[in-house]
Amino acid sequence: MASLNVYSALLVLFLTCGAAMATKENDQIIKENNCETKMGLPCVLEAFTSIFKTGSISNKWCGELIGLGKVCHSALVKRTLENPLFKDLSPATIIAKSIQTWNNCLALIDSPSPSA
Repeated sequence: MASLNVYSALLVLFLTCGAAMATKENDQIIKENNCETKMGLPCVLEAFTSIFKTGSISNKWCGELIGLGKVCHSALVKRTLENPLFKDLSPATIIAKSIQTWNNCLALIDSPSPSA
């Protein structure tokens, strides 16, 4: 069974709710880099929750987030922020949480594994 990802699911939700399309710049970045196909649904859900709600991304999904790439990560967060469903959120807060999530995962991935 094909695995969906949250960004694709959000896009469908946004379109069905009559939400405005994201800027051409973010859409172009997302399309050119195949951003919407690089993460599985469980990882996307956890990353989304850690950035747009309350929580943190588990160590299990940090590798997949970093594998997405910073360009895709940033473009997807910005596109989501452009949606009217998220108009009440502070963009500065969301961007800060996005950077913090990215940096935490990057540090985890870059840190050496403890010896057994």
